[in-house]
Amino acid sequence: MAHHPILEKHIQKYLSADLLAVDAIQQLLEAIGKSFISFDRDKKITEHAFEVSETEYQKATKDLQAQSEIRNESIKKLKQAIRSLDPSAPQQFSDDDNDLIHIISFLEDQIRKTKALEQELINAKNAAEKAAMAKSEFLSVMSHEIRTPLNAIIGTIMLLQYQDLQPDQKELLNVMEISAENLLSLINDVLDYSKLEEGKIIFADRNINILHFLKNIKMANRVKAEERGNLIKVIYDDDIPEFVVGDDVRLGQILNNLVSNAVKFTKDGTITIRVELKEMYKTDLALGFSIEDTGIGIPKEKQELIFERFTQANNNITREFGGSGLGLTIIRRLLQLQGTDIFIESEPGVGSRFFFTLAFKKSSTEIREEAKHSGDLKFDLSGTRILLVEDVEFNVMVAQRMLRNWHATVDHAENGALAVEKVSANDYDLVLMDIQMPVMDGYTATHEIRKFNNELPIIALTASIITPDIQGKAFEAGMNGCITKPFNPNDLYSIIVEKSLKRN
Repeated sequence: MAHHPILEKHIQKYLSADLLAVDAIQQLLEAIGKSFISFDRDKKITEHAFEVSETEYQKATKDLQAQSEIRNESIKKLKQAIRSLDPSAPQQFSDDDNDLIHIISFLEDQIRKTKALEQELINAKNAAEKAAMAKSEFLSVMSHEIRTPLNAIIGTIMLLQYQDLQPDQKELLNVMEISAENLLSLINDVLDYSKLEEGKIIFADRNINILHFLKNIKMANRVKAEERGNLIKVIYDDDIPEFVVGDDVRLGQILNNLVSNAVKFTKDGTITIRVELKEMYKTDLALGFSIEDTGIGIPKEKQELIFERFTQANNNITREFGGSGLGLTIIRRLLQLQGTDIFIESEPGVGSRFFFTLAFKKSSTEIREEAKHSGDLKFDLSGTRILLVEDVEFNVMVAQRMLRNWHATVDHAENGALAVEKVSANDYDLVLMDIQMPVMDGYTATHEIRKFNNELPIIALTASIITPDIQGKAFEAGMNGCITKPFNPNDLYSIIVEKSLKRN
């Protein structure tokens, strides 16, 4: 029988063969052998346990070191982030301060200060919005108040146009009309500049005879040009169609401003209004406009500056020539809202050239031969019954005379409440509804009328520029269109015919 190696050595050294033959001795040796084997097994287990513990200890130590490095790096980056929030602020911890609780407490304090600052900003924003709303309401009221006497001037001119006048009187009246329209454009710019900055402008689509339009621009500026010894020339491309579709009011603002500037800054020189056909497509076209003068010119370094609001190229210009410094800013914004821009070429002492390209739609209007010769269409609203809702007496007189000259039957209501009563008791073809009135405004009156009559066309009359907000509110109340006061007779007639014909 084999025994443990150590036991086997002792047996060979101390026991004889006779003793090994004794059963008791064999049993004893077998028990001792098992003890040796058990000891070896326990020793191996213990050694293995020590090896495993050492490995785990080393691993745990490395993990702790890695976690400590991560913690220190995180604290370092947290400090850097806190300092970057406000580098000038005094810090409450040093570079070797790794007390995370201390740093977090400092960060919480900074967060509290930030939230307080955010609340201050929110309060300032709310205050600014209230101020903007107050400004908007003020401009709306001022717009109405200023346009009312201007409406009287333009309305009188319109009524005089129906009289039999001498040719020289007609020419003077035409100059008065164009000048009044220029004044209206200026008032529009000043009172509604904030809306222009926000892009809240709607561009109309009307037929424009470009050549006739340019002659009007020339006539409006001729007197001032002659006073300064200037000559205004119009160079017109014959390939341009007789009529195009665009916003004549905005185009007039742009060209009048540029021409009046050219006249203002030119002495004994020439101002050239040049228009040429740039591109022609199936449904639209592009025209190039250029206003050239032989005036004082603008230095290269000042040429971009003049497009900034309330800014002139030279501080002496305002004193010598006048002007608000808004004109070129408004021109650029109006063009940008139409997807284009204005450019300048200028040399001091030689002159300036302002030029831009503007897109128009092709016109499908066929102008009658008598209109070409007379310069005016004969408006006829015979059989059309119109309710005029207006509280300003002179506005009523102008509108009534104009509509009656077109042979319309006109009824009048002084406010929205009376308008509701008249519509419920009478049959009208169309209602011209002022928006701002005492007792009941135009929006409310229209809303009340729509409760019992959804077919009657109602056109809003407003003394403000028609913006998406005004137009949206009018349509929401149930109105069918908008027109501004003072209104252009062509626009008024067109919208009356369009809406009343749709109903009939």
